[in-house]
Amino acid sequence: MVRCSNSLVGILNIITLLISIPIIGSGIWLSKQGNTECERFLDKPVIALGVFVLLVSIAGLIGSCCRVSWLLWVYLLVMFLLIVLLFCFTIFAFVVTNRGAGEALSDRGYKEYRLGDYSNWLQNRVNDHWDRIRGCLIDGRICQRLLEAGSTPVEDFYREHLSSLQSGCCKPSNDCNFQYVSPTNWTRTPTSSLTNPDCSTWSNDPNVLCYNCGSCKAGLLDNIKSDWKRVAVINIVFLVFLIIVYSIGCCAFRNNREDNSWKRYP
Repeated sequence: MVRCSNSLVGILNIITLLISIPIIGSGIWLSKQGNTECERFLDKPVIALGVFVLLVSIAGLIGSCCRVSWLLWVYLLVMFLLIVLLFCFTIFAFVVTNRGAGEALSDRGYKEYRLGDYSNWLQNRVNDHWDRIRGCLIDGRICQRLLEAGSTPVEDFYREHLSSLQSGCCKPSNDCNFQYVSPTNWTRTPTSSLTNPDCSTWSNDPNVLCYNCGSCKAGLLDNIKSDWKRVAVINIVFLVFLIIVYSIGCCAFRNNREDNSWKRYP
């Protein structure tokens, strides 16, 4: 008689097998429908993840339901490695996102972002791949709303609640003290400062703006920090789930060994 733990492992793997199908499908869709390099960037990792989940699910399903001990052993080994990797990534995510936050300004609805406030590891990763990232930000038209708001009065603009990317990439730093013309058009004055390197990097060209600024990189890092913290919290829940599944799988593996021993010694 098939024992409860084997049945549970089988049911859980049927669920994950079914989940893997839309994952693979979404990866194929991204590869076919993406119009830019940025949209196609995740297609291969998504397909690889779907295939991985599919293969692990098949191994767990056959190993538990068909009493194939070596397949169940492979399944448990993969699950154990996944638990260790997920645990390490969760700790790492909390460590690298511990630093950095936007600076609140008086009479401003938005915050200022400085690259040096964030983790050195994250800074290096962003700097190494900035050319590709900048192209993705431009393709994503993150400044489009500000470009279209040409007649916004300066008082209204200062009250705008800009995202970290809009604040860092679509306007000059507050340190520059440039004269406001429109949300994406600013001019230097005799009182303007260039002590912040971003001030000399700023351009009114809509294809340039502050995409080469440290503040733009900092805005991206603030987004990454928020996303990684959410992922880390989800990982904790997923880790608990994996540990429960792994424990049930161990019981199923023990059941298989006991059944095989009975067959060997009737």
